[in-house]
Amino acid sequence: MQRSLASRAGVSSQAIYRLERGIGSAKTLEAAVKALDYRLTGVAPGRTLAEQLRNRRVKQKVSISSLAKRTGLSPTTISAVENGSGSVASVVRILEVLAPKAKRRAPERAYWGQGDKDDRDSRFTPEEFMQPVYAAFGGIDLDPCGHPSSPVVAARKFILGNGDDGMRDAWFGRFVYVNPPFSAQQRWLRRAHEQWRMGNARTIACLVPARTDSAWFHETLRADADVYFLQGRVRFIDLRGRSQATPFSLMLVVFGATAEQKVAFADAVAGFWMDRK
Repeated sequence: MQRSLASRAGVSSQAIYRLERGIGSAKTLEAAVKALDYRLTGVAPGRTLAEQLRNRRVKQKVSISSLAKRTGLSPTTISAVENGSGSVASVVRILEVLAPKAKRRAPERAYWGQGDKDDRDSRFTPEEFMQPVYAAFGGIDLDPCGHPSSPVVAARKFILGNGDDGMRDAWFGRFVYVNPPFSAQQRWLRRAHEQWRMGNARTIACLVPARTDSAWFHETLRADADVYFLQGRVRFIDLRGRSQATPFSLMLVVFGATAEQKVAFADAVAGFWMDRK
């Protein structure tokens, strides 16, 4: 797991090892936070943790010199942290003083209705949606989020119950299709992006809720992926074989799509491709 996180964060495994023991740089912490989609609430708005801390200080009308006295850190250290440098220990100390009630923001989850909380991540892409996918992109070499009850046809499926793990095992093939647990959408999109950038798969398509509010979506996803916003709702299949339409919009995020594949999919499925950044 350290190796996987290190790869996604773009740092060494040793850096993650040290970070887990409260040692290391604020830059390493920031990289790990982004890779894990770990967001704090109770601090202040900001694209990075450094920005959040600075905005929190300014909002509370606390000067750098005053904060230095309250934290026991030097003004130079405070400035370094607000510029994205410094140590993990300094970041933690500033958080303790400026935002003692800060906590992790709960990850976004798909809402499937009352009574379905236990299995809301066990929803499978229906066969009628998969047919245009096969026609546009070809046969699926790998489904890294495989399930015995899923109607998705793939040459290979990673199934947790069989000891596979799509977040750990390397992906492969000409075409990979991903219908991930929606409660972990960001993690799986980052994993797909990582595997595509590594050249492990030529084309990767991910069917996920249309959530476009993250900085990562605008800074990275829009530049490297083609995004197709679906018109209408898709009726997913649950563990009991019942179908239910999603109460939210969906998008197909594709890494490595060709022009021909995009045209073929748009001809078969109502919606539109978002302009690339």
